[in-house]
Amino acid sequence: MWRGMNVSFRDMLFLLVFMYLLIGGIALAHVHKKAEESKGAQPPGNVIVELRWAPEIDADVDLWVQGPGDVPVGYSNKGGAIFNLVRDDLGHTGDPNSMNYEVSYGRGRWAGEYAVNAHLYRSADGHFPVPITVTASVQDDDGRVRQIVRSDTELRSRGQETTVFRFKLDAKGELVPASINRIHKELRAARPGATK
Repeated sequence: MWRGMNVSFRDMLFLLVFMYLLIGGIALAHVHKKAEESKGAQPPGNVIVELRWAPEIDADVDLWVQGPGDVPVGYSNKGGAIFNLVRDDLGHTGDPNSMNYEVSYGRGRWAGEYAVNAHLYRSADGHFPVPITVTASVQDDDGRVRQIVRSDTELRSRGQETTVFRFKLDAKGELVPASINRIHKELRAARPGATK
């Protein structure tokens, strides 16, 4: 009698361990598959504008963008018909990581002029000038993202707003040759419908 129970206990224990390993293996395969799928994730926009500054600088630098015929988009107006400000970085304030980064995504590659400004809202640590890097990229129909404009510049005083670059896209969503310039265009204080 004891011998039969010992064998059935061993069999049940073996089945439980086997099922545990089988379920764990299946779960691990699904987690690995999802990680592989997310590696090639595409950005949510067709025009991507990114602003970066050094992580050791405690400054609130604001990205302002304007698409063709649209309103300026920045910290006080986070969305327009074309662009949305997805990340508004306040420097070290309330930031769980040290990356200083703002990004706006545009829906579609609309023909016309795009303006990109940077505004130094504050420098909590009094660090001046604040060097920044701004890039604009476009995502093709096949999902490839390619950088079309990059500019490194400095913000020298609190409240300074500078046009980092302006550029034009043609009807095919391609950069118009020789359209890149830095002619100042006020975006932060511009009102919807205002023309400059």
